[in-house]
Amino acid sequence: MVIAISWARMTSIRRSVSGLARLTTTTPLTRASHHRPRRPHPSPNQLSVVVVVATAPFTSLSPTAALYSTAPDPGAGPDLIMSHPQDEVHHHSLANPETFWAHQAEHIYWHKRPTAALARTTRQLRSGESHPHWEWFPGGELSTCYNCLDRHVFAGHGDFPAVFYDSPVTGTKQRLSYKELLDEVETFAGVLREEGVRKGDVVLVYMPMVPAALIGILAIGRLGAIHAVVFGGFAPAALAQRIEASRPAAILTASCGIDGNKPPIPYRDFVEEAVRLSSWKPPKTIIWQREQLLWEPIRESRGERKWQDLVASARERGVKAECVPVKSTDPLYIIYTSGTTGLPKGVLREAGGHAVGLHLSISYLFGIHGPGDVMGCFSDIGWVVSHSYTLYGPLLTGAATILYEGKPVGTPDASAFWRMVEEYKINTMFTAPTALRAIRKEDPDNSQLIRIGSRGGLRSLNALFLAGERSEPAIITMYQDLLRKYGGENAHVVDNWWSSESGSPISGIAMVPHSGKCRATGKNIYHPPLGIKPGSAGKAMPGFDVRVVDDDGNELPRNKMGNIVLALPLAPTAFRTLWEDEDRFYRGYLARFGGRWADTGDAGWIDDKGYIHIMARTDDIINVAAHRLSTGALEQAITSHPLVTEACVVGIPDALKGQLPFAFVTASEEAGDDEKLLGEIQKLVRTQVGAIATLGGMIRGKGVIPKTRSGKTLRRVLRELVENAVHGEVDKEVNVPSTVEDAGAVRAAREKVREYFRVQGAKHRAIETKAKL
Repeated sequence: MVIAISWARMTSIRRSVSGLARLTTTTPLTRASHHRPRRPHPSPNQLSVVVVVATAPFTSLSPTAALYSTAPDPGAGPDLIMSHPQDEVHHHSLANPETFWAHQAEHIYWHKRPTAALARTTRQLRSGESHPHWEWFPGGELSTCYNCLDRHVFAGHGDFPAVFYDSPVTGTKQRLSYKELLDEVETFAGVLREEGVRKGDVVLVYMPMVPAALIGILAIGRLGAIHAVVFGGFAPAALAQRIEASRPAAILTASCGIDGNKPPIPYRDFVEEAVRLSSWKPPKTIIWQREQLLWEPIRESRGERKWQDLVASARERGVKAECVPVKSTDPLYIIYTSGTTGLPKGVLREAGGHAVGLHLSISYLFGIHGPGDVMGCFSDIGWVVSHSYTLYGPLLTGAATILYEGKPVGTPDASAFWRMVEEYKINTMFTAPTALRAIRKEDPDNSQLIRIGSRGGLRSLNALFLAGERSEPAIITMYQDLLRKYGGENAHVVDNWWSSESGSPISGIAMVPHSGKCRATGKNIYHPPLGIKPGSAGKAMPGFDVRVVDDDGNELPRNKMGNIVLALPLAPTAFRTLWEDEDRFYRGYLARFGGRWADTGDAGWIDDKGYIHIMARTDDIINVAAHRLSTGALEQAITSHPLVTEACVVGIPDALKGQLPFAFVTASEEAGDDEKLLGEIQKLVRTQVGAIATLGGMIRGKGVIPKTRSGKTLRRVLRELVENAVHGEVDKEVNVPSTVEDAGAVRAAREKVREYFRVQGAKHRAIETKAKL
């Protein structure tokens, strides 16, 4: 199949990158690799047919030129007149993705230039079905590790800080410069090579938040291998699933993890049990020994190795490894979805699109441009947020990143985040709304923030980003008021929406919107960001074409709630398949709408200004007498009560209306008794959502809203508890995923449900009686 493209169009594309030749250098790379490559594990159930419909020639830049290119975006000229630079940048990324992303790729060093920015393809499944597909930067070769480390050192920035490690749980602080981090990474990469790791192999990373985790991940990528990241502390069954799926050549782990002020968690028990449960037995396990709790004994006969001893030996012998370039479309890492439902899915991230897309977003969205800037992303490295913006995003641009081993509260108190902003002069902070709720609960008057802010300690902070779950307007407004008073000039609180699958935010408010056109001006010129709309997740980011459709895939008008979907192709950071499971990728994301749209699984709407409102997962919609109600809208109304710190709404069966909204809430003691609080909440719900949304009941308590370790509310668990109670089965087991942060919250919720139904159960009846098997 051949798809034609006009000569005028091709000429325009070529013209868009012609200016790159002026920046080209013929200086060869001095760190070439000649290791024999290994092919990545093939996916047995797919064939790919590539049809290139547009090409943009690339010029491979020198390390310095690639990093500091100042060429303007050729597609954002005076002929494109829109209301705001963020709108203009987004429009260009969709109207002419080839020239847009070719321009963005100038900022990455390519060992081999791509033959195109974008290739549209057709992928055929073993079943015979085919569906439209795409590739970013086909033909290109690069090393993410080289782009994160080597090129900054070659540019003379080796003494700038790369990592600030802050561990209140161990009383440890450490500063690693780019030169020091490169030395650690190239040495450990040499260790991994001696232990048998080669290009295309998988290495599973099961680590706490320590510098060795970042060193290990970068060293894996330096060899052209793939890392599969698993949250440190996951239970053996969950870890075994991921070992079985990824079949790693080695496991990188530590002797223990430390969760807040709890005793150290022995990783040895988890890893050994997981390996016992898995049919795949990794040949090597490399252990970072921590003095807080040792892994003893280390049994070399079972392939166990002490990390520190291997590195010491390698240093004595001068063992190091150079970067091994991989294809743009080769895997960089596998990250498993948090598993709120069903078996975890291995999201596959590809090297080229990941590097180009993150390098844009860290500057454009987050306002982090390079040496001297500091990013504080407070998330675990096992989650996509931290992968993208603790590790790769800041290092790709040459900035410093904070590696924090602690909690928002309890290590030692609610001042932890604000203390680090002051100490490290953090410019952009990223956390989950759950963390801010925890701070608000412990410090309802914000006394710690005000104490540090009053002495000017927060003036470096230009942006506070929230993601991982929906941010209620009340928390956005509160922190925006605080940052306006104590933060940097024009500081903003930004809710943004994304997922493991997208790899970077799908929507948000760009802090430096004009840097999407030219990075050089982004550093020196201020253009006001778009206005913040509390309750919305901002506007779409470059490359993400967000639509709202009904259940048949028909587009809905603005301000109409429906299924939120993405038009193809997805932006470069996003996945294109699941690890060795193309069929599941198609069934789970494309099949519902016949391959036309990628299903995000979220429900919401886009308003008439283009702001995206994420209200619920599509399976969290409550159907009350044929009225579809968003759990997000209801929770927003409930948390607008000044004394309610958190809420989760689920549907409870009702004999008359099918379902009714039922709320679990956490509130301060000042809220009075439950009946009084429920009455006040009902007024808010009726006013803000409507009478049809009146709650069918409410349970109030502390620690009754279970979450995953990434901060997502386990709504399905609470829904099952109340559904079972309606059918007289309070003690029936519910499916609690291995990613639950605290299983005790499920037990607490069950007891509260039992207590509630003992008193008020008679008013809840289902339409049909559930058969008891």
